[in-house]
Amino acid sequence: MKSTKALLVAVLLLFPSCALGASDQPSEADLAGISERGILLAGYDKAASHATDAVIALHPEEGTVGRYIASKTTTGWVVAFGHLNATNDKFLVAYEATQTEDPTHFEVKEYDPPRQDAGFNLAAARGIEKALKDFHGMNCPYNVAVLPAKHDELFVYMYPAQVKAGVYPYGADVRYLVSSDGTKIKEKRQLHQSLLESVPSETHGTFGGGYHVHVLTDTPEDTDVLLVLTREPRAPEVVVAGGHAFIIDVNGKITEAGGAGLSQGVGR
Repeated sequence: MKSTKALLVAVLLLFPSCALGASDQPSEADLAGISERGILLAGYDKAASHATDAVIALHPEEGTVGRYIASKTTTGWVVAFGHLNATNDKFLVAYEATQTEDPTHFEVKEYDPPRQDAGFNLAAARGIEKALKDFHGMNCPYNVAVLPAKHDELFVYMYPAQVKAGVYPYGADVRYLVSSDGTKIKEKRQLHQSLLESVPSETHGTFGGGYHVHVLTDTPEDTDVLLVLTREPRAPEVVVAGGHAFIIDVNGKITEAGGAGLSQGVGR
């Protein structure tokens, strides 16, 4: 398997000028925050996928599970399936899937009538609806995820969904910061402009990692970590942003090589 160092050298040959005009070096706290959100996002993505399989196996009635919302608890992930009521002041939970000791297995509880939720699920569902009204993505399916942010606010992510085994779409994604009650968009961050694909399965056994260059931001993004943690076989990703090179390892940790590192063979 090609080593990460060899990958970095190869990237430098493709982008020999990427060390020029480097932006300020991001702090370790900044990179740790991106890593933490990306790890949570990957957990959300996997939990939603396994929970959805568990609910579908019960053959739910059409219209009862219009939206899924996952939340991380001290014992694992819980995914609520339901929809907003007519007045948008309750989230009606029809099914709730709870992660077991086996992280790929979820136990499902059905609520009939639906449970009325006015907490996190309500705020998340409102935030999703707000974001969807604003979002204009590529012509492809998208996943939606909601993570807690500071001050009880919420991050709402729109990122391309995987629809073909062995092909991992990334880019063309957005993160919204919404108010604590989900009714107001406070910030919109375009994470990546272009829609790309990572296809490691085509070279299974020789895939040493991927790379891409950011043109919108000066650091890796939460969804870059998501890519690394959901791609199989798992391998690092090198991101060039703001004239610096960043390595996202297979556990989601981000290491910054800096402009100086680029001049020594570290690149995207």
